[in-house]
Amino acid sequence: MKPTFTLHSPETGTDYLLYVVAPDETLSPGPWPTMLFMDGDDQFAEGVAAYRHQRKTGKVPPLLLVGVGYGASYTRPGNRRGRDYTPTAHTDEPTSGGGNTFLDFMQATLWPELARRYPVHPDIRGIAGHSLGSLLVLYALLREPPFFTHHLASAPSIWWDDRSILRLMRERWEGGAPLRARLYLCVGDDDTQSMTGDLTLVEQQLARHPFHGLRVISERFPDRDHYNVLRDAFQSGLAALFDPSAASI
Repeated sequence: MKPTFTLHSPETGTDYLLYVVAPDETLSPGPWPTMLFMDGDDQFAEGVAAYRHQRKTGKVPPLLLVGVGYGASYTRPGNRRGRDYTPTAHTDEPTSGGGNTFLDFMQATLWPELARRYPVHPDIRGIAGHSLGSLLVLYALLREPPFFTHHLASAPSIWWDDRSILRLMRERWEGGAPLRARLYLCVGDDDTQSMTGDLTLVEQQLARHPFHGLRVISERFPDRDHYNVLRDAFQSGLAALFDPSAASI
């Protein structure tokens, strides 16, 4: 899939390639809820396929889909996921810890550009990711207040920096502020014990320390591992988060 446009980020100093799939304005004039997919160079096609499947079944409304990429796959030169998707710095990745700055880019630069180009819904903003991208999704959820309203986290990399995201989650809960958002969590049953076990830790922490206003849906997929779960995760996650029959946040 070819990128739709390139956008420079003054926050990170990086040029991002944006892949956009929009509804037909003659049939759906908007405003459109929006879902941003991390790892757009590698995973956006799966997100689009999942969305189109669920549109045929009527399980999701018209959505503006946006893949955020670098023009470089995963570990190739030019890919900055190790910097942008990590909320804390760790010696495993010298450039890590740029998650907050990257979220600033999506809120302050990318979102206004999308609103200039498309009839986006001002109050329904989604973010989706897999693995390290899902770590960023969880971090985005913990912002005060969260900019995104709908969060899809497939097989999140909870292990990063000695599971520092669990500490950040606990600190956010201790602050006492409500967290009005939707969160979809999932993992394949055949993923590593680390991935499945760590997701259980997240679920347990959310059960012990629930956030007022946060709706959580969690799911396991049988016969799926870290690499073949993506289509199931995106299909189920989009339906769970954007079910037209569900009440608003």
